[in-house]
Amino acid sequence: MSYVRHPAVAGLFYDADPVRLDRTVSELLQESRGKRPGGRLVGLISPHAGYMYSGSTAAKGYVLLEGLKFDTVVIVGPSHREFFNGISIYPGDGFLTPLGEVPIDQEIRDALVSISSSIRSGESGHRAEHSVEVQLPFLQKVLGSFSFVPIVMGNQTRLLCDTLAEALARSLLDRNALLVASSDLSHYHSYDTALSLDRQILEDVEAFDENSLMMKLEQQRVEACGGGPMVTVMKALKKLGADASNVIFYCNSGDVTGEKDAVVGYLSAVFLRTN
Repeated sequence: MSYVRHPAVAGLFYDADPVRLDRTVSELLQESRGKRPGGRLVGLISPHAGYMYSGSTAAKGYVLLEGLKFDTVVIVGPSHREFFNGISIYPGDGFLTPLGEVPIDQEIRDALVSISSSIRSGESGHRAEHSVEVQLPFLQKVLGSFSFVPIVMGNQTRLLCDTLAEALARSLLDRNALLVASSDLSHYHSYDTALSLDRQILEDVEAFDENSLMMKLEQQRVEACGGGPMVTVMKALKKLGADASNVIFYCNSGDVTGEKDAVVGYLSAVFLRTN
């Protein structure tokens, strides 16, 4: 009998009905088709709010994966509801979404856990967390069949980012892997303040400068609930040969709802290997 995680936010962040969910994601992807940047796409930054808010932003990155194949997908997200020290990888056999079950790559999970005591197999941070879960229906639509590694960071210190990035680089060295950092940007500022804060993150992502981003996060000059996952994925991808980045799209919830007093920022970006 398989040990799978059932969806925690189906019916809240996205539709629980498989037919309606399939149609929604398909429509978001169809509306987002554009020119694919040059190079091999190896990483993404994608938002994790409800699809009505950030689904169109997420789709602009995910649509670029259509027709590609990966040995494994690694999703790194923050823990919103549960604080714990270290990094947690779900211990089960898969994640269930309304579109079906996605198997966990147990070989990569075991390799990561063996590298550092800060990386553990366990349910901490996964039980009610949405940051990993909401990425899966998009991946299911664009990739079809794939296995993945669900990682949640309990805290996002520089040391843990470095530790996880190094472990990912070592574990994925000979794999054709996609790394996804799940993050929203600034939270609940006015529209103009959000633009000012988020612009600094966009500059660092576009420059592929994870060190500058980490410094700004530590100094609280910028905000991103998944800042640690972003830094980690950027650092790991560099170690794995990625050499270019591209901000695909940015908006905030004010652009979606028209309510601009307290907004949340959303970013879609890709990382590439061009040489």
